[in-house]
Amino acid sequence: MLTGHVGRWGSGLCPLRGQNNVQGGGDMGALPNKLPGGVDVEDDAERARFEEVYGSKLPNENGWHLSEMFDEMEKGKLTALYVVGENPAQSEADMEHALHLLESLEIMIVQDIFLTKTAEMADVVFPASASWCESDGTVTSSERRVQLVRKAVDPPGEAMDDIAIIAELAKRMGVNWESPTAEEIWDELRGLSDWHGGMSYERLEAEQGLHWPCPMIDGPDSPFLHGRLWEDPPVGPLAPFHVVEHAPPIEALDDEYPMRLTTGRRLESFNTGVQSGGYRSPLRRDETIDIHPEDGLKLGIADGELVRVVSRRGEVEVAARYDDILRPGLAFMTFHFPDDVATNLLTINATDPKSGTAEFKACAVRIEKLPAETRREVAVAAADGGGD
Repeated sequence: MLTGHVGRWGSGLCPLRGQNNVQGGGDMGALPNKLPGGVDVEDDAERARFEEVYGSKLPNENGWHLSEMFDEMEKGKLTALYVVGENPAQSEADMEHALHLLESLEIMIVQDIFLTKTAEMADVVFPASASWCESDGTVTSSERRVQLVRKAVDPPGEAMDDIAIIAELAKRMGVNWESPTAEEIWDELRGLSDWHGGMSYERLEAEQGLHWPCPMIDGPDSPFLHGRLWEDPPVGPLAPFHVVEHAPPIEALDDEYPMRLTTGRRLESFNTGVQSGGYRSPLRRDETIDIHPEDGLKLGIADGELVRVVSRRGEVEVAARYDDILRPGLAFMTFHFPDDVATNLLTINATDPKSGTAEFKACAVRIEKLPAETRREVAVAAADGGGD
């Protein structure tokens, strides 16, 4: 903003999401404080519009984000969980604690295309459709571009379209929604969301996608936001600037845990590996803890040596891999291979107060050499497509 790189062509912010359609999920109201189209749950007048269309009263207070849900499980206030397309049994920080809380639920329902570790724990599993090829709908990119997705094949076996699952569940709970199509649901959304009002299926197909906000069927979409700031004079309120004070990681380093572990993703793998682990990739290699060569020499650990990584919550054994891109004192691991190396046994469930996400990017660890009788060296070069 300070340098003028917002609200103009070829500039701006575009977050690299961890999964596809994260933007679309939030836009559709899959956030604890928002209704579809970015409407605040606690806005009485706006909420009333949705209640009129839905024919039901909606909660007038913000809900819980994911980290808060686990807090409420621990308090005994959240006792039932419906999980759609997530694998919290392996993706949550401080995994051992998360598993304990999931096991304490009175009932857990999972709706997914794979029998994940979370689904294995569930009381009920609904086999769903792969939305990119087995159902109609829309997907929204990080740049707010909404595009149509068209069904190419039927779901296999007993799997069903997600809409059909929800509609059938509603019917068994006493509400008959009949069998709505994806387009009918989208048109209802368009009637409530100013962002999407002008995005009919016909127009989305003809124009190969549109950027919200696009409120009018005969009006333009918005390839970028905040262009008003550069008009002369600027239209609307100016963008505020705030001083941000640095807040260090919750978990401090000390003599017992002297290294900082950060976790993240690799290019060829996806989240907990459920969707990508069954496919070969020339880029894939087994899990490692990546460290700077200087740290390896200081600890007497060779490149490829099997080591023990210990945090205040748990420990794992994994091969060390030298990587001079890292700075000394910083180590890196992924969570793509939880069946082999459960990285989230190490991570801390401290929560960022702004985003509500766990502090996956910073926990304190130590790296230990294994006893000579159990130590072995592991090849850490790119495998020939193996791995989960």
